[in-house]
Amino acid sequence: MHKKGFPRFKSRVNSITFPQSGFKFISNKLFSCSKIGNIPVILHRVPKGKIKTLTIKENKIGQWFAIFACELPDAAVEHPSSDKVGIDVGLENFATLSNGEIVANPRYLLKTEKRLKLLQRGLSRKVKGSANRRKAKFRLAKQYLRVANQRSDFLHKLSRKLASRYNTIAVEDLNVKSMLQTHWLAKGITDASWNSFINMLSYKEVALGGQCLKNPRTRGSTHRCSRCGQWVDMPLSERKFSCPKCFNVLHRDLNASINHLNDTVGTDCSKPNACGHNVRPS
Repeated sequence: MHKKGFPRFKSRVNSITFPQSGFKFISNKLFSCSKIGNIPVILHRVPKGKIKTLTIKENKIGQWFAIFACELPDAAVEHPSSDKVGIDVGLENFATLSNGEIVANPRYLLKTEKRLKLLQRGLSRKVKGSANRRKAKFRLAKQYLRVANQRSDFLHKLSRKLASRYNTIAVEDLNVKSMLQTHWLAKGITDASWNSFINMLSYKEVALGGQCLKNPRTRGSTHRCSRCGQWVDMPLSERKFSCPKCFNVLHRDLNASINHLNDTVGTDCSKPNACGHNVRPS
């Protein structure tokens, strides 16, 4: 007879939501929830506007957070800048701007991979249901949370910096789900979190009075010359774009970022500050 094991429960989020009522602030260090009582809180920021909902949530390592959803009145915001830029995201460099600036890829997951493997190996050796397994699981979850926090901090700071500098940002219209089917790139794509970065850019640009545009002609943006539009077949391993028609030579990511800006804004942005725009054969 087959021996039965422990029951396996579906994973669920440990959270509770109060819609519009059932909670109130007593002070900056204390708020009250119905049927729970007074809860001490470290207030990260003072809620603005009318508080609509409160969600109390626990993460994987036992930390609790109070999340407030607030309603703010509509206000006309004018962006302090009128500059435009195109951005191409990648794995060699996290982002390449159409003005030639490069943002390095931090690769937080890959840098911590050795430590994660040791913790995962230690967890697999522990007896199921034991206190040591529970402790090993906590250490592994804490390390994963640290990587997630590092990535989130990097994405928030970079998106805020770019949204403050540029009124209009043109990015790729990515289909990350199909990209993840390429198994040898899936880990790097997951670590980069391109979709999260683009989403952050979008709402921060709107909050500052700007706009984040997605290039509808993403397919072939690396193969099209940003100056004359000539199509050049390039394998993924080829990092330098060289146009045989107008002799435009520059990095493939820089060429793609200029195409994103040209396709969405509709102006020729290939001339200023693009590295290699004046290269001619010797």
